[in-house]
Amino acid sequence: MKNFVEELKWRGMIHDITPGTEEELKKGMMSAYVGIDPTGDSLHIGHLVSIMILKHFQACGNKPFALVGGATGMIGDPSMKSQERNLLDEETLAHNVACIKAQLGKFLDFNSDAENKAELVNNYDWMKDYTFINFTRDIGKLITVNYMMSKDSVKKRLSRDSSEGMSFTEFTYQLLQGYDFLYLYQNRNVKLQLGGADQWGNITTGTELIRRTCGGEAFALTCPLITKADGGKFGKTEKGNIWLDPERTSPYQFYQFWLNVSDADAEKYIKIFTMLDQETIESAIAAHAGCPERRELQKLLAKEITIMVHGEKEYENAVKASQMLFGKATADDLRSLDEKTFLAVFDGVPTFEVAADKLPLGILDALAVETQVFASKGEARKMIQSNGFSINKEKMTDPNYSLSEKDIIDGKYILAQKGKKDYYIIVIK
Repeated sequence: MKNFVEELKWRGMIHDITPGTEEELKKGMMSAYVGIDPTGDSLHIGHLVSIMILKHFQACGNKPFALVGGATGMIGDPSMKSQERNLLDEETLAHNVACIKAQLGKFLDFNSDAENKAELVNNYDWMKDYTFINFTRDIGKLITVNYMMSKDSVKKRLSRDSSEGMSFTEFTYQLLQGYDFLYLYQNRNVKLQLGGADQWGNITTGTELIRRTCGGEAFALTCPLITKADGGKFGKTEKGNIWLDPERTSPYQFYQFWLNVSDADAEKYIKIFTMLDQETIESAIAAHAGCPERRELQKLLAKEITIMVHGEKEYENAVKASQMLFGKATADDLRSLDEKTFLAVFDGVPTFEVAADKLPLGILDALAVETQVFASKGEARKMIQSNGFSINKEKMTDPNYSLSEKDIIDGKYILAQKGKKDYYIIVIK
């Protein structure tokens, strides 16, 4: 069985670790948890680092717990936040928790009979009946305000020039997260909490609560916050987050995100976001260095993570879609795209509208009268006759051809192509 800490070290996935953690892991199967704030009904790739750590934890023979914060999600963590977040109602949180569990199932084994199968827990289950008086009496007295104020997440928030300040609700967040650790330690024998570097203060509040409550020893391990080589924010695009939910971010867009990362980022990300072994990764990095223009490292990264999140079929579809603009895609490949992927592939392409009642419509009129694909019928005729024009990825050689309903894809689109790179979409309305 692999050494969990050593596995994370060569992958660059350790930021902080409490003394004695590695030694404790060597004693046998250990239980650990990662907390996930269910403020939305989908995870995004910013969540993936801590999820991948939990995946490695299970692969190394240990038992992972995924904790969704049904209770703490109603409050909001101040770490790395400039303002207080909106509070969610119980119905919304329940929906979010169910969606997140389904996504986690792609990374963790929840269903086998293995001793170390993953488990999902929700802190709402143990917080819903815990009265405020009992919580402040049992837990609040154990941690001083001085201790809580010393945490970076609190200090940074209070030091900002903000008229809003920090509410008591958010200030107590670290006590609630610390209590989660204490509860799981006492009831599920969980001795390790994993998370992002910004969670160190909250996690160590938990280890301190465990020490002060029952004299127990618990451990913490955090991973670095992922950055891009150019200083930009990881996982953000012009259109927002890259989500794991295919309805929010299509598998094609997901695949494209990883395919388009820089060489420096690809070398880092392939260690963090795949389960490929060290020898395979080092070999791929070396091969890429010899011929970086082929972007083989990015292709391998995109393949591995797209299959993990969306499956083999969606990966293959994403590759086909990626070849649509520059590869040797066929008419069948084009027609196999769903509407969302079709529009994503041809995002930004000039678009024209033609009324459906004008069909059938002569190709020259369609291209130079009803639309401005060509400046004139003569220019359109010339390119068609010289074999330089395609409709829906099929060469058009007859200038007397008429467009009809059989040329429409996805119920309303016709794709026109001049030469190798100039595309136009005709929307039939």
